[in-house]
Amino acid sequence: MIKKFIQYYKPVKKVFIIDMICAFAVSVCDLFYPMITRKIINVYVPNQQFQLLITWLIVLAFLYIAKVGFNYYITYYGHIMGVQMQSNMRRNVFDHLQDLPFVFFDDNKTGTLTSRIVNDLMEVSELAHHGPEDLFISLVMMIGSFIILATINLPLALIVFSIVPFLVFFAMKLRVKMSDTFMETRVTIGEVNATLENSITGIRVSKAFGNKESEIKKFEKNNNMFQVARAKAYKVMAQFHTGSSFIIDFLNILVLGAGGIFFYKGYINIGDFAAFILYIGNFLNPIRKLINFVEQYQSGISGFKRFTEIMDQPLEVDEPNAVTVNSVKGEIDFDDVSFSYDEHKTILDDISFTIEQGKTVALVGPSGGGKTTLCHLIPRFYETESGNIFIDGRNIKEFTLKSLRNNIGIVQQDVFLFTGTIYDNIHCGRFDATEEEVMDAAKKANIHDLIMTLPDGYNTYIGERGVKLSGGQKQRISIARIFLKNPPILILDEATSALDNVTELLIQQSLEELSKGRTTIIVAHRLSTIKNADEIIVITNKGIEEKGNHEALVAKEGIYANLYNSQFKNIHS
Repeated sequence: MIKKFIQYYKPVKKVFIIDMICAFAVSVCDLFYPMITRKIINVYVPNQQFQLLITWLIVLAFLYIAKVGFNYYITYYGHIMGVQMQSNMRRNVFDHLQDLPFVFFDDNKTGTLTSRIVNDLMEVSELAHHGPEDLFISLVMMIGSFIILATINLPLALIVFSIVPFLVFFAMKLRVKMSDTFMETRVTIGEVNATLENSITGIRVSKAFGNKESEIKKFEKNNNMFQVARAKAYKVMAQFHTGSSFIIDFLNILVLGAGGIFFYKGYINIGDFAAFILYIGNFLNPIRKLINFVEQYQSGISGFKRFTEIMDQPLEVDEPNAVTVNSVKGEIDFDDVSFSYDEHKTILDDISFTIEQGKTVALVGPSGGGKTTLCHLIPRFYETESGNIFIDGRNIKEFTLKSLRNNIGIVQQDVFLFTGTIYDNIHCGRFDATEEEVMDAAKKANIHDLIMTLPDGYNTYIGERGVKLSGGQKQRISIARIFLKNPPILILDEATSALDNVTELLIQQSLEELSKGRTTIIVAHRLSTIKNADEIIVITNKGIEEKGNHEALVAKEGIYANLYNSQFKNIHS
């Protein structure tokens, strides 16, 4: 864990080294004051050496002026270093997230991931800056103080420093407790963020159903869990701080008692006694820094552990001999493909069928039969449990993931639009496209004329997830970016099922235009939209039950005919 953490200092190595040099210089400056004070009390004042007194006071003034510069560098550039490390970690984890498989996002809440990337790394940043610096200054001050005090009076120095083992033992005893409570706090604040993200995203649904009280209850549950976890953390922190403060306070009694006895016995003079008391002040500061470091370390390292948990998740990877394929013809073969999300429920079992190049195949059947899952297997969003999928006679695992997905376009029922402009959301279909190509794609999707009526045209801001657009408008923008991508294989997953009949007709025209010359797979519940498909495959939880075109399946009077007739009756009833 520590080794992984240290790696993030490499890009900021120069700033870190200078920061440590400045921290050392500040420690040396602080060590000088008691030494000079001792000399002034024992030598310069009794012997009336005022010239030396003035000289050393000037030296002390220059040291403190230099200390101002050192402290400025530590405070400013040290924090900049921490922020840069935090930025690098955030960049790494974001890049890592882009290559994680779908199953990871199935099992992790968006709000929890956001908390790990934002809140946890903020604490890591503070540890990255203050941790090594506080530890280094504390060690320099403690070792320096001990050496100087030992030269003044070794027995008294040993008595004073005998308190250190008690502090170390006390800190180690509470370390595990602090680690557990800080980790629990991290987990619960992640749940609070997840609840917030979920509630804010679904605020329209909540308002529509009058679910304010229910949402508040869900939030309060996680918020109370966070409160309890934080209370546990504060309890351990209170035990740690009060215990360590008591030991430090006892140290003052020890110094005054032992020092007074040594002075009374004539083992030290008044200057040495004053130096001891001043050095104890220097000694207490690093102890307090160490106490703060222990707390900061537990908070930061628990955040770093949660960061590494994401970074240790296995990525989607290309097969060793995978090749980049720039274009495919579009023939698709499923060969005894099986898949399950968990060991208790098989979704697809030994599925085999072929889609010829440029043909349109519709997948129909009851919900839960695996139609959408089957579509997700083609671009390898999920990996098959057994069996193989081929495109143009080549196993899709022989393709690099990037080139495989570049050849597949997907239009889904639940359209996701990024926060930004209309232009941005179409342009993401192919980032090297020109403005003219973006507009041409919009025209093909029957959305260009509407865009031009908007005050800002293509630069119109659409809000979060396209909230300022209607369902049909969002769907046509998603179709436009597929036109721009221009893939040979097209997957339409319930692309029009959430739309009204008039809008569906307009979208259907765009989809028919989009499907021309492409191998197209359509998942549909509205069977009227797939009557013209070259082949219709009926999939249930038993597998493929029927295959054929619309007329043949209706004549067969099987599952498809029953589904079609029931919808036809509903339309005319």
